[in-house]
Amino acid sequence: MRKPRLAITMGDVNGVGPEILVKALSHAEPWEWCRPVIIGGRAAFEWARARYANCREAEVVEDVSLCEEGLYLMEGGFSGPPVQPGKMDAEAGRCAVEWVKFAVRLAQRQKVDGIVTCPINKECVHRAGISCSGHTDLIAEMTGSRDYRMCLFTDRMRIVHNTAHLSLRDAIDQVKTERITASIRIGDEALRRMGLETPRIAVAGLNPHAGEAGAFGREELEEILPAIQECQRIGIDCSGPHPPDTLFGKMRDGEFDMVIAMYHDQGHIPLKLIAMDEGVNVTLGIPLVRTSVDHGTAYDIAGKGIAREQSLLAAIRFAAQLV
Repeated sequence: MRKPRLAITMGDVNGVGPEILVKALSHAEPWEWCRPVIIGGRAAFEWARARYANCREAEVVEDVSLCEEGLYLMEGGFSGPPVQPGKMDAEAGRCAVEWVKFAVRLAQRQKVDGIVTCPINKECVHRAGISCSGHTDLIAEMTGSRDYRMCLFTDRMRIVHNTAHLSLRDAIDQVKTERITASIRIGDEALRRMGLETPRIAVAGLNPHAGEAGAFGREELEEILPAIQECQRIGIDCSGPHPPDTLFGKMRDGEFDMVIAMYHDQGHIPLKLIAMDEGVNVTLGIPLVRTSVDHGTAYDIAGKGIAREQSLLAAIRFAAQLV
């Protein structure tokens, strides 16, 4: 079987992206899973390679069709600024976004089979004058995807977020039957794509104790439950709304295959507590495969050689599986 060609974007050169990239590619497993193509700055790659890992050399190319066996790097017209670990630099933010855009265009032209992204910093991106709330929204906009979701996956935990990068006040406003129904359907389709014939999906409540029959809020009765019932009518095995304080442990123990979380931190906190180094950020509802690490640029440890590459390895593996 032909191994998929994956574009791996470097992210912010002043964060941990270059470090975890060279560390991940120094392992044998990525070469068994895929044919990696780095999208990023050559100087940053060589800087990290000289310091952190016995990673093979990368050949700089402009034509992705030349990328077969071996390691290749494409700058996409943006060489990147000098590496300054831990510094928030607008040019680093701008290049990180341009590398993502370049990778998306490659995927849209079917030059690569999927995309894996290292972290960017949203404040840094904004300093560059780019209006972008993150990878997910940027890729969705470029692909014209209106109904997409941020998800976190591990072998034991799979979480679809009904909302992602919104304030808590705005996220609550998005707890609506139509949106929750779409979140459940997107999650069910992803699990079936992964080979689960009868996925079991649990839907989290919004309020403490899932509202306790309206005592602590009406969202469960008026918005969440109707969405669950609609999905049940079309044959999806879903249940809830479940009290969120106990639900994620039940998924970890195998009672459910996926949880639909109502907002960003409701899903992120339990996964990062239970499986920080195993988590993969997956964007569902877009017409291409995109995975990412489940952590940020980590400016506080950038340049210290202690950043762990396990989440990036998991993201590469999962992208190859989805392809």
